[in-house]
Amino acid sequence: MPAKLSVNLNAVAMLRNRRDLPWPSVTGLGRIALAAGAHGLTVHPRPDERHTRHSDLPEIRALIDDEFPKAEFNIEGYPTEDFLALVEKNQPEQVTLVPDDPAQATSDHGWNFVAQAAFLTPIVKRLKKGGFRVSLFSDADPDGVNAARDTGADRIELYTGPYGGFHSDSEKAAKELERLGKTADAAFAAGLGVNAGHDLTVENLPALAKRIPALAEVSIGHGLTADALEYGMAGTVGRFLKACGW
Repeated sequence: MPAKLSVNLNAVAMLRNRRDLPWPSVTGLGRIALAAGAHGLTVHPRPDERHTRHSDLPEIRALIDDEFPKAEFNIEGYPTEDFLALVEKNQPEQVTLVPDDPAQATSDHGWNFVAQAAFLTPIVKRLKKGGFRVSLFSDADPDGVNAARDTGADRIELYTGPYGGFHSDSEKAAKELERLGKTADAAFAAGLGVNAGHDLTVENLPALAKRIPALAEVSIGHGLTADALEYGMAGTVGRFLKACGW
């Protein structure tokens, strides 16, 4: 089965937040994405709410529950106590833990699973006890996969930023793709599922899907939202689904 597509709504929320107005509607664009075939919605509610606001989360949860019950809600973020409480209040199907500093513009690296095992393990246990699937943001590094598994997590999410960043250098992109592929191979061997996200486009997704055919999910925000300005949200979701292999 091809990788499922989760539409990250942060870029939509950031555009809305430029004005004290309710448009573009985060839930409205989420509804269009799900109606067009997206398998889920992702948000990254940072402490300063510069993208998705905390008040958006119950509305997205209600949208999925009321209109798209087969879709999934994925909340990602750095696991402070406030973040964990937000997750437990809004009950996503999946929680993706990222090692972001609150001041970062966007996620730009994965966890050091060996060094941060003692920090991550009780958090993963808490989330698993709450019934959530847990995914950990990961660099393209096969050596860290067993330590990720030992935290109790269900999946890793491959940080594909470097791969996307080599959009004009096919040789470097191919080398980065192989690093991602080897990390995925190690994760599968360790019994972990594999997601991927960051700077994925309709141009670079097919090669990723071919190299990692068992990829479970891709979470895409910036590139998808940029395409939606040209093709509309529904048309863009269709393009990304096709790129995933649907």
